[in-house]
Amino acid sequence: MSGDRNPARPGRRWPELTWPPLARPLHPGAWWLWALGLAVAASRTTNPLLLAMILAVAAYVVVRRRGDAPWALSFRMYLALGAFIIVMRVAFRVVFGGGQGDTVLFTLPEIPLPEAAAGIRLFGEVAAEQLLGGFYDGLRLATMVVCVGAANSLADPKRMLKALPGALYEVGASVVVALTVAPQLVESVRRVRRARRLRGAGGKGRRALRGIIIPVLEDALNRSLALAAAMASRGYGRTGGADPRTRLITGVLVIVGLVGVCGGLYGVLDAAAPALLGAPLLLGGGAVALAGLLVGGRRVRRTGYRPDRWRPAELLTAGAGVTTAALMFLTAGVDPDNLYPSLSPLSWPELSLVPVLAVLAGVLPAFLTPEPPRSAAPPAGVPRAGGVESGTGAAPAAPSAPAANGAEPRKEPVP
Repeated sequence: MSGDRNPARPGRRWPELTWPPLARPLHPGAWWLWALGLAVAASRTTNPLLLAMILAVAAYVVVRRRGDAPWALSFRMYLALGAFIIVMRVAFRVVFGGGQGDTVLFTLPEIPLPEAAAGIRLFGEVAAEQLLGGFYDGLRLATMVVCVGAANSLADPKRMLKALPGALYEVGASVVVALTVAPQLVESVRRVRRARRLRGAGGKGRRALRGIIIPVLEDALNRSLALAAAMASRGYGRTGGADPRTRLITGVLVIVGLVGVCGGLYGVLDAAAPALLGAPLLLGGGAVALAGLLVGGRRVRRTGYRPDRWRPAELLTAGAGVTTAALMFLTAGVDPDNLYPSLSPLSWPELSLVPVLAVLAGVLPAFLTPEPPRSAAPPAGVPRAGGVESGTGAAPAAPSAPAANGAEPRKEPVP
């Protein structure tokens, strides 16, 4: 209809400016910048209140904006990994001497060690200051891990590979495969457990583990072989007719630049590092790496179908993460007392306005970005292909997973 004024119709340049915005996936780079901003903010504090807020923000955004793809199911595993990190850090403080403090909670039998291990103590007195120190450090590391897990749950790794520069295409393929290992394992475990339940296999603990681990490993091997064959058929790893000298220059520039970027990031995150190890090294390494990418990109010719664009939603998402990190850096330079609670003497952690606003800025993508598109689900009670009912939240049963008792799997009718 020629008089249609609907701004949400296809063909508009900025369809997300309508409200509510049209469902579409965001650029994966925006999610990674947002998550890295939260991780950088978490690295600048040991305040458990701020770290808990960052965890809540990351979890809320993941719940609101994750899709139904396999990699979106891995966030729970990162939460479990974060809890394991906290427990291990506290346990290390107990095992290797946690008595450096005035508030002794309890005393364990100390194990004497030889003189060669001077300075190391096993068990003994356990003080509250050391336990809280281990808890704060573990919570900070766990928060950073969960932020990376949030990016891995929200960003499409295949679209991230498509957005990489040509010089990093082969390396990016390896990185993407490595990043998708955990989500694929989670998906395999879900499918194998679903298949066991459909076949009437019960039990928990070691008995269930023996029936799950072999099908999961078999599924992982089959996926690896299929991925290797698909990548080989598409020419991954092919050097073509590029000049060896150009490849050498590109590799040296990229490696030196990335080493500089890593050193600069360490200098930026560590407040006690020298000034030259921070922003100058980070900018210099980034410039060298960019030069290597430009030189290497000239020899790689590839085309992309419908490349991902950076739109206002992507800019807002990346800006939220950058704002969180920048405000936390500002607070660390102006009022660092509330970012690092005192352990000697013990004091309750407190909050100030600027770091709270910094963390709350990270929750904006949960409200101001479009929802991800979801696969069309049949009505409730209607089985999907593979015999799985909708609404259960379980992936379809793995056809290659053998039965727990060694019998051939029963084929389910496909409607």
